[in-house]
Amino acid sequence: MLQTITPHLHAVPSVRPPMVTIRCAKARDLPELREMIAELAAHHGDAAPITTAELERDLFGRMPWITALVAEAGGELIGYAILVPQYRAAEGARGMELHHLFVRAAHRGTGIGRHLVAKAREQAKMAGCEYLSVSAATGNFQAHRFYESERFVPRPVTGMRYLQKLS
Repeated sequence: MLQTITPHLHAVPSVRPPMVTIRCAKARDLPELREMIAELAAHHGDAAPITTAELERDLFGRMPWITALVAEAGGELIGYAILVPQYRAAEGARGMELHHLFVRAAHRGTGIGRHLVAKAREQAKMAGCEYLSVSAATGNFQAHRFYESERFVPRPVTGMRYLQKLS
C-alpha cells in the first residue's frame, strides 16, 4: 500500500528577517559605529584612525558636533548615516550634510539606505534645515544613481577647497 506524506506547513518555522529600526545612535553603539566607519573608509581605500572616545565627544560631548543615525536589526547595527550642519550665509539657509551613508554588505539592496536617507531628511527638517546635501566620488556611479533616485539633484563642484591645520 502506498502512503503519501504531506509535509506539515507548520513543521518548519518560517524564518523572517529581523525587524529593522532606524534611530539616533546611543552611547552603547559607539564600538559598532566606529567599526562601520572603518569599513566605509576601507571600501574607499582610506584609513579610519577615529577612536571611540572621539566619536563619543562628537556625538555626546559638551558641544555635540554630529548626529548619527543607526539601522539596527536583530540586536546588531547594520548601517548608519552621519549628519553635519551647514549654513549658506548669503541666503540665511540652514542645511544638513549627509556626511556618511553606509550599509553593511550583507544588507545592501534591501532598502536600508533609503530608510536612513528618509530619517536623515526628517532629522534635517526637525533642525529647521531647508536642504539636505550629499557628495559622492566622481566615478561612484552606483552612488550617483542611488542619490538621484532619492531626489537629490546633482550640482557641479566649482573652485578649490582649501584646508589649514589648526594645531
